[in-house]
Amino acid sequence: MNQQDGVATSTAMPAAGPGPVPAPAAGGYALHPGWGVTAPAGFRAGGLHCGIKKRKSDLGWIVADAPCAAAAVYTRNRVHAPCLDVTRDALAASGGHLQAVVCNSGNANVCTPRAAADAVEIQALAASVLGVAPELVAVAQTGVIGEPMPMAAVRQGLAALPAVTGPAGGDAFAEAILTTDTRTKQWGALCHLPGPGEGRFARIGGAAKGSGMIHPQMATMLAFITTDAAVEPEALQAWLRQAAERTFNCITVDGDTSTNDMVVVLASGRAGGPPLAPGIPGWEAWAAAAEAVCDRLAREIAADGEGATRLITVEVEGAPDDAAARQVARTVASSPLVKSAVHGADANWGRILAAAGRSGVDLDPSRVDIDLGPVPVCRGGLGVPFDEAAAADYLRSAEVLIRLRLGAGPGRGRAYGCDLSPDYVHINASYRT
Repeated sequence: MNQQDGVATSTAMPAAGPGPVPAPAAGGYALHPGWGVTAPAGFRAGGLHCGIKKRKSDLGWIVADAPCAAAAVYTRNRVHAPCLDVTRDALAASGGHLQAVVCNSGNANVCTPRAAADAVEIQALAASVLGVAPELVAVAQTGVIGEPMPMAAVRQGLAALPAVTGPAGGDAFAEAILTTDTRTKQWGALCHLPGPGEGRFARIGGAAKGSGMIHPQMATMLAFITTDAAVEPEALQAWLRQAAERTFNCITVDGDTSTNDMVVVLASGRAGGPPLAPGIPGWEAWAAAAEAVCDRLAREIAADGEGATRLITVEVEGAPDDAAARQVARTVASSPLVKSAVHGADANWGRILAAAGRSGVDLDPSRVDIDLGPVPVCRGGLGVPFDEAAAADYLRSAEVLIRLRLGAGPGRGRAYGCDLSPDYVHINASYRT
């Protein structure tokens, strides 16, 4: 046996899967970096450059062999792109099923006179090319706000997509959805489900994009999760809401919530067995594995924040409950002063305590302890002697952990963020050019 991400795994090989991977022990899972949306059985994908952006890939889709149970969560921004309405309406009309997701980058298709009509046309064109009903097609978009969609380019791109779509197209899809990201973001997991004999394996694959305009509510940026497990649509939707709250909703780059944030999950059922739902054997293993994939994607997004040089993880314990702990953690991670201090390797713990104090969570400052990685800097709300040079060296690490103990209850939570560098301003001062 070995340990991967705290999950026991064995070195036995699963009967099938995308490449040699360790098989998890019964009821467990193993995480796999690089597993994209085509890692689970029943999915194909592709991506290409159609001309929305000047040079880089900008149009992609995920296609399932048959209709899948599906779920989605969306931004709470009152200014939101019509593609979210198109996707929401599709799920309602199909009773929680999708067979394809089409996504473009480079243009958010929002706040223009034709935005709604263009989103509907993209859905209809994709459905026509695939030979499926429009209500089985979700539409996701990201990019510049307020500019007309170059529909002639999109039409040509959709017509050409089938030629580059296949089981190995996950990487191309992950590339096509990027905007200011510096790299693709893909994670997956293999989990063991109980069943006759030795049971069976289910796969989960994920791709996400996001680098700026990151401060999600209900969803975040764009993320796409596929699985070959069979899952009841209602259970899938309930799981996604909870998983997004604990993962994607716990990241922040700049405090701005996008107009286009969306997370979509599709379950093909190709792994076999009865549909999973709470109380069904295998549900807990699958739900934990899928949430772990979401957590890894969330970390990737925070680490790739615009201009970021450090990933910041804020861990909070001793809060009244888990929701309160996440609220404190997210407030600290999103503080411009905390983010700037980390960038400058300045162990200014007072900024951390002040951010926690304005989080809206009832806390007693005299009970708060703060550590910067291995360096204790605050005990009972008061500073303690510490090695400034050692603290500064730690804050120059690629990953920085800030830990707070509130002494007020059993609640635990975390948030992911990044430092604030001059490059963030440079990137966003010329975003449209």
